[in-house]
Amino acid sequence: MIRVSAVYPHTEGARFDHDYYRNHHMAMVRDRLGARGMIRAENDKGLAGGDGGPPPFVAAAHLYFESIQDFQSAFDAEGETILADIPNYTDIQPQLQIAEIVDGG
Repeated sequence: MIRVSAVYPHTEGARFDHDYYRNHHMAMVRDRLGARGMIRAENDKGLAGGDGGPPPFVAAAHLYFESIQDFQSAFDAEGETILADIPNYTDIQPQLQIAEIVDGG
């Protein structure tokens, strides 16, 4: 199983609409990618860093698929629509990471 994480780095003065992200963007992601093999999706709202200061990331999304190929196939079909929605909730460029889940326990 793999996890695709999109993280939004904390950037002073940047805009991030958590309500839109949760209620509209992630709902769209779940609908579109869920129909194409995504197992589940989670999203996080950053609260603080380990030192109590600002969070290193204001938000993150974690999408779970059986394989990189499943993700790539789903994103090839739906990615343009998903990416086009980003300006509706933020001016932060997300960073992506694809990871193999090696221990779920």
